[in-house]
Amino acid sequence: MNEVYYEKGGRLALLNIGLGLGTFIQVLDSSIANVAVPYIAGNLGVSADQGTWVITSFAASNAIVLPLTGWLSSYFGRVRLFVWSVLLFALTSFLCGLATSLAMLVTFRVIQGAVAGSLIPLSQSLMLACSPPEKQGATLGLWGMIVVVAPVLGPIIGGYLTYNYSWPWIFYINVPIGIFSALVAWFFLKDHESTIVRNPIDWLGLFLLSLGVACLQIMLDKGKDLDWFESNAIITLTIVSIIAFIYFAAWTYFQKYPIVDFSFFKKRNFALGTIAVTIGYLVFFGTTVTLPLWLQTEQNYTAFWAGVAVAPIGVVPFFLSAWIGKNMYRVDLRFLSILSFVFLAIGLFYQANFTTDVDLNTIMLARFIQGFGIAIFFLPLVQIALAEIPQEKFASATGVFNFFRILVGSGFGTSLSVEVWTRLEIFHHGRLTEFVTSYRPLIRDFYNRMESYNPVFTSDIINRIADNQVEQQAFMLSTNDVSWLGAWMFIGLIPLLLLCKRVIQKKTSQ
Repeated sequence: MNEVYYEKGGRLALLNIGLGLGTFIQVLDSSIANVAVPYIAGNLGVSADQGTWVITSFAASNAIVLPLTGWLSSYFGRVRLFVWSVLLFALTSFLCGLATSLAMLVTFRVIQGAVAGSLIPLSQSLMLACSPPEKQGATLGLWGMIVVVAPVLGPIIGGYLTYNYSWPWIFYINVPIGIFSALVAWFFLKDHESTIVRNPIDWLGLFLLSLGVACLQIMLDKGKDLDWFESNAIITLTIVSIIAFIYFAAWTYFQKYPIVDFSFFKKRNFALGTIAVTIGYLVFFGTTVTLPLWLQTEQNYTAFWAGVAVAPIGVVPFFLSAWIGKNMYRVDLRFLSILSFVFLAIGLFYQANFTTDVDLNTIMLARFIQGFGIAIFFLPLVQIALAEIPQEKFASATGVFNFFRILVGSGFGTSLSVEVWTRLEIFHHGRLTEFVTSYRPLIRDFYNRMESYNPVFTSDIINRIADNQVEQQAFMLSTNDVSWLGAWMFIGLIPLLLLCKRVIQKKTSQ
């Protein structure tokens, strides 16, 4: 801001809600379309594989713009950029709902992802800039709660709207929220624009970054469908992405006005905090993807009930995030982050003991335990990473910070976890099949019981039934392995936090 500007009381609460909703609709939209892909594909007359471009197109354009937030906010102003981004997001959401072909929908999703790219870092920086120092902990708590709860609500809301109305409503829901957010932000902040600095545009750097991120995101999203590096398309995307990033890093290093400022990584806390939150988010997102996938494919859950099963992870953050934000000054943030990783590891270790007979309550309990870890996951790590960043560079730093968290955390987290989950299923399926032989009394007894149960069952039918049982057990063991691996990865991150410098927090008002 050009001048110090703080709001108080009800005005501050309304402003934070308005700014927070900008983050909410962006994060919500990154997951709400996932459950609707089969319905969108069927309605538009395309295959389910083609329908996934609805997700890929949004993620790719969003990832490109995210690290550009600092440059964009300097060029246009933080307030103006936020207001126009939210309004354009609402407009493109409405156009997505009106789309009558896949090409039209993907085009609008590309634009929607691009205009939404700056919303997360901008809402965070504006909320903190407009909150008095004694209220910033609670403000950060509200922002952290939104970041955690929105992706949990996405599949539930998306499933409900798709099943009970139609898929366009997953986009229409953004329109009133976006308009409200933009109006509130403009009403309070129109006279408090940030300093506008219009340095020369690094067009080559922008092109290299866009090319590298787009190829990487498409490679991650389409890798499984195209059998990864057995596909020439995936190999080409990977090579182009690597070359683009190498040239971008070299080119940016020597630029006076770089499109993305990577100098923040010279600060120890920013570098270690970004690594910790990125890997932690990768594990969190990976286990959040594979569990509902297992429930839907092997346990006969609908998309809605799979969303309900994993939703308890957002209950604790919803109620405690603001309180935790106000009271973080009482403890060393490094130890608070360690406690977060311990809770997450305990919840995943518990989850790693599921069987095919697991009930909904047990699944929800495991996710509820992890919720205590998520409630204190983002806030301390954000404070640790950004504590040494000057206010005027906050938008740029949060853009870079969230770029790695979202692209590597959710992008790699989704693709890597699904691939590991699938590969482990193949491994367990092979090992279990070794034990299914006629030389084992239990197997002979199973075949005898099936034949006596229904005399028309032939050996081929019984073999298929046995193979289905083996597959179900293999996917269960694979799901447990992913949880077990995630738990140990959280434990392994603890020494990284101890290398960070202690951040002194100011006491916030109670």
